[in-house]
Amino acid sequence: MNLSDIRRDYQLQQLDPKEADNDPIRQFEIWMNEALNAKISDPTAMTLATASAEGKPSARIVLLKYFSHDGFFFFTNYESRKGTELEENGHAALLFFWPEMERQVRVEGQVLKASPELSDSYFASRPLESQLSAAISPQSREVKDRSSLEDRWSKKQKEMGDKKIERPDFWGGYRLIPDKIEFWQGRANRLHDRVLYLHDGENWKLTRLAP
Repeated sequence: MNLSDIRRDYQLQQLDPKEADNDPIRQFEIWMNEALNAKISDPTAMTLATASAEGKPSARIVLLKYFSHDGFFFFTNYESRKGTELEENGHAALLFFWPEMERQVRVEGQVLKASPELSDSYFASRPLESQLSAAISPQSREVKDRSSLEDRWSKKQKEMGDKKIERPDFWGGYRLIPDKIEFWQGRANRLHDRVLYLHDGENWKLTRLAP
């Protein structure tokens, strides 16, 4: 297979800056609702890109759990590779890719830990099995084999019994506070629509970018 021969034309929709909402969070809400209503696969999945103190990048898929004018929220192990990198370098980027709608959204900004209260609330809402996994997993660190993880999980399950599982101190939420958000809509002939919002004081500056 010759990968360079793979082609796709984009014909579905357009994004006119004059018709886009002046508030990028509201514009994101519009697109997210359209993605949810279209029942596309994993609309809340997003690539999270972080970098070490030396600037070495890494990326992985995480799930968006909340968003508002306070930021974009996700949850993970604070001692994982992404947690360590966010501790060293608090700047990160998110990428949403919705191929069924020929859309992308890129978000860049500073990342801070979410409040303990929000982390507790979200952890309590998770299925018991997910709570157990979060409590026993030394995320991003080497383990002997899968059996050792399953043994830890089973032991924790027996240990807890009917008791409530408290959120571990090493697990919780982050919020990315955006200073740049770009909306990308695929268009014919590779003349894609790109609308960029830049945070400017208390407001947002909206511009069109060349494809």
